[in-house]
Amino acid sequence: MAHGYTPRKEDYLVRLRRIEGQVRGLQRLIEDDTYCIDVLTQISAVRSALNSVAIGLAEDHIGHCVIDAAKQSDEAGGEKVAEVTATIARLVKS
Repeated sequence: MAHGYTPRKEDYLVRLRRIEGQVRGLQRLIEDDTYCIDVLTQISAVRSALNSVAIGLAEDHIGHCVIDAAKQSDEAGGEKVAEVTATIARLVKS
């Protein structure tokens, strides 16, 4: 089954690998006793990168899964809208 992000899957994987590298860099900063503010700045960069991926995935989900469900029926569309709204609410809380 194709998901909304499937056409951009490789882009997401590249971005997530880059984020993984940033997290490993954070570990090195801590190991090297780097100044707290510099570590916090890098944490902010990682969070921003993850948020960017999350926004892209949400956009892909809405553009594919929600629209497809809405074409099936109002009820199916409503369920997908509720699902993505709850997901966005969890993202905003974190």
